[in-house]
Amino acid sequence: MVEYIPPSKEDWSGRISGELLYLHEKVKCQSVDELSSLNNSFALLGYCCDEGVRRNQGRVGSINGPEAIRVALGKMPNHLDNKTHFFDVGDVVCSNQNMEKAQNLLSQKTAFLLKQGSFPILLGGGHDMAYGHFNGVKQHLGNNKKIGIINFDAHFDLRDNAKGNNSGTPFYQIAQENSEFHYLCLGIRKDANDQSLFGTAKRLDVDYVMRDKFCTRFQNEINAQLNAFINKVDKVYVTIDLDGFSSAYTPGVSAPSPMGFSPDVVLESLTTILQTGKLISLDIAEMNPKYDLDGQTAKLAASLVHYVLHHYS
Repeated sequence: MVEYIPPSKEDWSGRISGELLYLHEKVKCQSVDELSSLNNSFALLGYCCDEGVRRNQGRVGSINGPEAIRVALGKMPNHLDNKTHFFDVGDVVCSNQNMEKAQNLLSQKTAFLLKQGSFPILLGGGHDMAYGHFNGVKQHLGNNKKIGIINFDAHFDLRDNAKGNNSGTPFYQIAQENSEFHYLCLGIRKDANDQSLFGTAKRLDVDYVMRDKFCTRFQNEINAQLNAFINKVDKVYVTIDLDGFSSAYTPGVSAPSPMGFSPDVVLESLTTILQTGKLISLDIAEMNPKYDLDGQTAKLAASLVHYVLHHYS
C-alpha cells in the first residue's frame, strides 16, 4: 500500500540553460524525511487525492493535479538567488479511498517541513487537503498560537460532516475541533453556496468578501479587511481553490464557473498578505488536468506558486 511517493526528476523539464535560469534546473528532488534543518527554503508537497471530491459529488481527476502543476512550473524562469533552496519533496497519496489517512499523513509531513524551517507549498488535489494542511500547521505551532485561514474560493466549504467528510467540509471540521476559528473567504458567490451555508458562516463569525466586491476596483477595501483580519492572528495559512477563478482562466477544475474572479485581484491580495510577514504556508487546491484546456489551469496554478516563491520574504 503506497501512501507517500518520493519525488521524481521526471516531472521537471524545460529549456536547458546550464545556468539555473529555469526552475526545473533549480529544483532539488528529495524525500521529506531526508530534509535537514534548512532555513530560506521552499518545499513543494503534493496531495494526490480526489476522494473528497468524489464524496462531494464532484468531477474527479484532481488526483493528478500535483504532477500537472509541477510540469508547468518547471518550465518557468528561476529568479531565486543561490542562497534560496527549492525542493520537490514528493506526494502524499490517497489509497483505498482512505482520505482521512491521507489527510493525517499530510499533517505529519507539513509539520515536519515547518520544523525544518522550510516554507511548505502544497499542491492538490481536492480541497479536503485544507483539513490536513491546517492541522500540520497547528501541530507545529502548538495550541497557543492563533492561526488565520485565508481562503480564495467561491465556496465556504463549511458543509456539515455528519454524514462524512469530503471536499466541502474541511473548514467546518476545523471550526468544530478548535476553540478559536479565524476564517476569511475571498470571492464567495451566492450561486455557489446555499442559504444554510451562509447561515453556518454567520454562526461561526466567518469573515468574507462577496465576488462582486472581490475585484481590483475595490482593492483598497479588500486590503483593509485583510490587514484587520491578519492583525488578530499570529500566523496565516493561505489556501487557493482554483475553482474560485472564472473558468475563462481555470477550466480544469472540479466545479468550473464563468462567474469567478480574476488572477489580478488574487495577486494584489497575496502581495498584501506577504507584506505582513505572517504567512506560514500555502496550498493550491482542485487542479483537475482531466478537464484542462492547453494546460491553462496548470499554468495559472504554477504562476501563483512562482509569484509566491519570488515575493516571499
